[in-house]
Amino acid sequence: MPNTATPTHCPYCALQCGMNLTPAPDGTVEVSERVDFPVNRGALCGKGRTAPAVLSSRVRLTSPLVRSEGTLVPATWDEALDRIAEGLSRTRTEHGPDACGVFGGGGLTNEKAYSLGKFARVVLGTSQIDYNGRFCMSSAAAAGMKAFGLDRGLPFPLEDIPKSGCVILVGSNLAETMPPSLRFFNELRENGGTLIVIDPRRTKTAEQADLHLAPRPGTDLALALGLLHLIVAEGRVDEEYVRDRTVGWEDARAAAMAHWPEYVERITGVSVPQLRETVRMFCEPEAAMVLTARGPEQQSKGTDTVGAWINLCLATGRAGRPLSGYGCLTGQGNGQGGREHGQKADQLPGYRKLTDPAARRHVAEVWGVDPDSLPGPGRSAYELLDALGTDIKSLLLMGSNPVVSAPHASHIEERLRSLDFLAVADVVLSETAALADVVLPVTQWAEETGTTTNLEGRVLLRKQALTPPEGVRSDLEVMHELAGRLGVEKGFPTDPEEVFEELRRASAGGPADYSGITYRRISEEDGVFWPCPAAPVDAEDASLDVLGEDPVQDDETSGMHPGTPRLFLDRFATEDGRARFVPVSHRPIAEEPDAEYPVLLTTGRVVAQYQSGAQTRRVDELNTAAPGPFVELHPRLAERLGAAEGDPVAVVSRRGRAVAPARITTTIRPDTVFMPFHWSGEGRANTLTNPALDPTSRMPEFKACAVRVEAVRG
Repeated sequence: MPNTATPTHCPYCALQCGMNLTPAPDGTVEVSERVDFPVNRGALCGKGRTAPAVLSSRVRLTSPLVRSEGTLVPATWDEALDRIAEGLSRTRTEHGPDACGVFGGGGLTNEKAYSLGKFARVVLGTSQIDYNGRFCMSSAAAAGMKAFGLDRGLPFPLEDIPKSGCVILVGSNLAETMPPSLRFFNELRENGGTLIVIDPRRTKTAEQADLHLAPRPGTDLALALGLLHLIVAEGRVDEEYVRDRTVGWEDARAAAMAHWPEYVERITGVSVPQLRETVRMFCEPEAAMVLTARGPEQQSKGTDTVGAWINLCLATGRAGRPLSGYGCLTGQGNGQGGREHGQKADQLPGYRKLTDPAARRHVAEVWGVDPDSLPGPGRSAYELLDALGTDIKSLLLMGSNPVVSAPHASHIEERLRSLDFLAVADVVLSETAALADVVLPVTQWAEETGTTTNLEGRVLLRKQALTPPEGVRSDLEVMHELAGRLGVEKGFPTDPEEVFEELRRASAGGPADYSGITYRRISEEDGVFWPCPAAPVDAEDASLDVLGEDPVQDDETSGMHPGTPRLFLDRFATEDGRARFVPVSHRPIAEEPDAEYPVLLTTGRVVAQYQSGAQTRRVDELNTAAPGPFVELHPRLAERLGAAEGDPVAVVSRRGRAVAPARITTTIRPDTVFMPFHWSGEGRANTLTNPALDPTSRMPEFKACAVRVEAVRG
């Protein structure tokens, strides 16, 4: 590749920050600011700045590996691909197509996610496909679908946040998980707005807030209901909005009124004066927002919890109005696009339902197959992993590391070991890849072109800046080669733009319509917001209102749909255009503390590591900043244990035991401990977490489980 700067995007979180990459003469890659990109305006966190370190052959895979006499050894690509095709084919012949599983990742580009879903359903004929995004924002997606008829992380651009009057941030430590976004919230306060942070810990984000509420983990649902109770009692409901733009208010109101403030205080630990102050701060400005993240979502009642916060927005007339609304802070780099285009168990491209006959006909026509040949919905992510070795005999896994990231991780590790055949395509030899029968080395973000969809619903183009090392191929090439070996010669191109052109056709007319988006438009317009149909724009469509900002157009794009930066301004995506209140009531977490396990564990991330750490734990600078796991606990709990700062402590749940150094701090509740989940080995936090599933989203309850804490002697 030429030694010139290539504008592209960070490979990590859902901000997808803009950056420039320039190959240096010594073979390294320089990262420089890209101040023109509106999401980060040049700002990058440590992970983004050091991302090229994982491109080094010192830390990444550069040759296929196959298992021989219990050991992974280098092999040729033909040998590795032949072995995968043989393993999958044998499973289909002996046990049927649903004995083959496929597991994807929220970091895969839209082109890869689309092709992986197509590969599972067309080549393997299996229904057993899901992805690790199920562990990220699926509860928010389910709640958004119920209330609005559409799921897009943020229904407005990040640039709207500083112009609002108040933001309630629920269960997000974005100062560490997506640091460049913090400036939008700082600007909000500089403009006279207020920030309310809800988190059991006084995080770096909570320190920036005008008001911090520290509820007991797993009680966010009761908290939201208590706030709605006060809104009704204090006469703050926007009756005209509720009448004109919603349905279902009476049932939701009745459910909320059963959660009086003193009752909510007993459940959550948040005082009644704090509840009243929250209502005042949220309701007094003309515009306000509620943004949720993993805290309220990763619960066995996550869908209802998010639904309660949406009800708060609807009752006060905050949704579908300028500078107001509910939004979800999507976590993974392409967590949004990854669930829109077919690697989720129940969906087809364009966010179409797999059970919808019209959707099946449309996608089948694009794919050139019989609609009846498409399998139905399969298992959700945890259920799929739990079935490995029993109903599912072989697994093809791309871009995920469930040995570290899945709940009850020791059990999932056992399930992976019990498979007849496991193939993994990844950049590095992750803990999951180390268990595989075949490992394929694949290209990284800087070595390939492809699109992602960030947390705003902005479709972006990552451009290839480097030539991949010899011996490394793209995931698209892998699927092309495997499809051919399994009898499907056409339909799996290796050129990402060709795949995107097919994705445009497959998504056309669906809720997530990308048909009016092209690589050229993305490059010229700093991304394009979906939905963006290919049909000309309707000048009277208020949902296209960009608050006075004209979209970039030239002779070629004039008259085309400009994309939709702001949703729901004229109507919601329901049949009658009205939002739905969903009545919900508080219920306890799946596993409350008791005499044997008296403390609550909650998990999360730290600024210098990302997700399962498979890549960031290979970067020296990041490891210096965050070298390993720890257990954060309150001084009162530490005193009872006789533990000092840095002493090893054991955290024990009904599923296992993890050991890590104590980090003693007053910023956490005395009844709660916190562990980051980036590490494997004895400090693996997900050894402890509870796989209890939300009945709607099938999200596991990562955020709250009962544990005991023990000092480790000797």
